[in-house]
Amino acid sequence: MKTILVRTFVLVLFTASLASAQDVIPLYQGTPPGSQPANYPEKEYFSKIWHTEVVTNVTKPTLTLFKPAPEQKNGTAVIVVPGGGFMALSINSEGNDVAKYLAAKGVTAFVLKYRLAHTGEDGTQEFTELIADRQKYGETVGKVIPQSNADGLAAVAYVRQHASEWGISPDRVGMIGFSAGGEVTAAVAFQYKPEGRPAFVAPIYAAATRFQDAAVPADAPPMFVAAATDDQLGLAPDSILLYDKWSAAHKSVELHMFAKGGHGFGMRKQNLPTDHWIDLFAQWLGLQGFM
Repeated sequence: MKTILVRTFVLVLFTASLASAQDVIPLYQGTPPGSQPANYPEKEYFSKIWHTEVVTNVTKPTLTLFKPAPEQKNGTAVIVVPGGGFMALSINSEGNDVAKYLAAKGVTAFVLKYRLAHTGEDGTQEFTELIADRQKYGETVGKVIPQSNADGLAAVAYVRQHASEWGISPDRVGMIGFSAGGEVTAAVAFQYKPEGRPAFVAPIYAAATRFQDAAVPADAPPMFVAAATDDQLGLAPDSILLYDKWSAAHKSVELHMFAKGGHGFGMRKQNLPTDHWIDLFAQWLGLQGFM
């Protein structure tokens, strides 16, 4: 009897592990376009500097699937793009926790791990040291940003192409991104091709100055923007820039600029109005007809 129980337990563990593995989807087959084969592994750990779980050294982009309950599924999908200065991913506060919230609302969510700059023992420590010298920081991440943006564009096209596999509509696939992930989201909003047009975009405290002279697409999707005025990285004006460009082009856009909240509030609870930005986002999705 004891042997049977052990075998059953092992089988359950194996099945659970297999199911989990099937929920992580490689974005590309083989080495991603524009990259060289990497000889260092992806790393996940708790950052004592950022006080959260992070992922570094992503070289093989993936989509991690969060499914809603079958009776709640509404046909909408969101690709969630965590931030981290292109040197790390704040994988919970700006990734998994966002996906879980949306899945509970009936949205099929995918957390995108996109290509990052190569870092050593602690990417968050390297970011903290580098960001004080914006020129040196730009030189460090400059080469990977086009690759990260390409991963964002590829993610939307991939989910749209495979939409029927998850019971979603290809015309209801949107993207939300934070900080560097917000920059990826902005790149998608400006640079998509017809097969990869997002249904909606939500750059949250995004870096967006590089799009200052970019033209808003003629069929630009609706946009939701949120940030805090006291953003420590000085990115609040970037959110206003995106709002102004969409508004000037007569495209649907909504902006929430909070007085306090800092940079990187994500799903963190700070006993501030920013704690509820995601509820505003869900209400906006409903207003747009995606809930």
